[in-house]
Amino acid sequence: MKVRIGLYSAGLNTYWGQFDGLYDCLMGYNKFIQRELEAYGEVFNFGMVDTEENGREAGEFFNRNNVDIVFSHSATYYTSATVLPIHQLNQAPVIVLNLQPAPEMNYEKTGTDRWLAQCVACPIPEIANAFNRAGIKYRAINGLLGLDYTPDFSFAEENTKDRPEAIKAWKEIGEWCKAAMVKRSLSHARFGFLGGYYSGMLDMYSDFTMLQAQTGMHIEVLEMCDLELYLRQVREEEIQEKLKEIHEFFQISGDSPSDPIAKKPTEEQLTWSAKVAVAQEKMVEDKNLDSISYYYHGQDNYYEEIQSGFIVGHSLLTAKGVACSGEGDIKTALAMKIADLLGTGGSFCEIVAADFNRDTMILGHDGPFHFKISKGKPILRGMGVYHGKRGSGVSVEAKVKQGPVTTIGITQKVNEKLHMNISEGEAIDAPILMNGNTSTHIKFADKPAEYMDKWFAEAPTHHLALSVGHNKELFKKVADIMDISYSVF
Repeated sequence: MKVRIGLYSAGLNTYWGQFDGLYDCLMGYNKFIQRELEAYGEVFNFGMVDTEENGREAGEFFNRNNVDIVFSHSATYYTSATVLPIHQLNQAPVIVLNLQPAPEMNYEKTGTDRWLAQCVACPIPEIANAFNRAGIKYRAINGLLGLDYTPDFSFAEENTKDRPEAIKAWKEIGEWCKAAMVKRSLSHARFGFLGGYYSGMLDMYSDFTMLQAQTGMHIEVLEMCDLELYLRQVREEEIQEKLKEIHEFFQISGDSPSDPIAKKPTEEQLTWSAKVAVAQEKMVEDKNLDSISYYYHGQDNYYEEIQSGFIVGHSLLTAKGVACSGEGDIKTALAMKIADLLGTGGSFCEIVAADFNRDTMILGHDGPFHFKISKGKPILRGMGVYHGKRGSGVSVEAKVKQGPVTTIGITQKVNEKLHMNISEGEAIDAPILMNGNTSTHIKFADKPAEYMDKWFAEAPTHHLALSVGHNKELFKKVADIMDISYSVF
């Protein structure tokens, strides 16, 4: 879903009649920022705010256009009274851009007019104080503007697009835009909850009203009979097409050399998984779902047979952007959806074990896997039994590609508020079990015992989402913009 971005530049109207060319130069900067922001979403540019009156007009302009985030460009000095009304009227998160056009001024030639185009940091303390006293949360990005040209008005070199101060600033701007996109997308998202929780997993249990209140997502409560209805509609040609897709995505295993319950999947198991996958996809499309959390146990009934085919179809759906989490863990489905929206994967995980010889934590699960983080084709294994659960079926065994990874876990604390746990590490190539479960060795900054000391202190759930890349700063901004507390370790 496209983010709706608000933009304005702030200045002081007294200057325009005093210094020829200043206003046009500053509006050139404004148009440059608009052009760069358009890479992230739809931009609603008010232009120059230079009086209290048009500050109020800008606030109403952003309200009419339902913006998700507003970038406040400090173009020159301006009074705080000019821009405060904007953010009293409009409640979207505000990011103040303190982006100097030139690395240094041309000290021999620069007069007051050219200096005013460079003194962009001057009003920031004033606006920070005013925002703080008005109870308006603000964030500031400091650095260089990153122009790819030098305006005629300038006496200094302003082509700074390759300067680290510009690259860092625009990386932050992009991250804020992506974070706002996540918030907008979740406020329009429909999360399916199929079946129930794994009985006794108290960390899984969530208040659906609380989840909608804090994220905006709608939760559609589903029953196994809903899925069974779609299963009855599946045609033979759809099964064959899905089997073809399964063979393209997965490697079909032989018997595990180490675990007697992990076997080569039978043709019957694969065909059943394909049929269930078709029904899952039909349900997702018909009910317009963006995510599914699921779990079911019964007494050797047909619904339990349906569940035996869940993992393959849910992995295929996860690869298509429909985050699927097992054991009824809707909070981890939320973490997976956030990672997926940001293009970083998001695979269902828990602690498998620690390897104290390699100083790694092994993370994985027998549930849905996100192909974006896979090293090679995931393997399908037939399971004679699911550990700790009723039933049998086909499971996914995979290893995460080597390189930087970030875990994101969403939990709920004693205050009933959501909390995000974030941790960066490196996935390394090391042996894994051949038991039908995804598992990967991850080396974090701390050794395993010290890492777990910090992790467990944050009251986590025992599941989390695993993403590729170092995404700490991105996930922090998502938490910030959604008003969710977070910890980084």
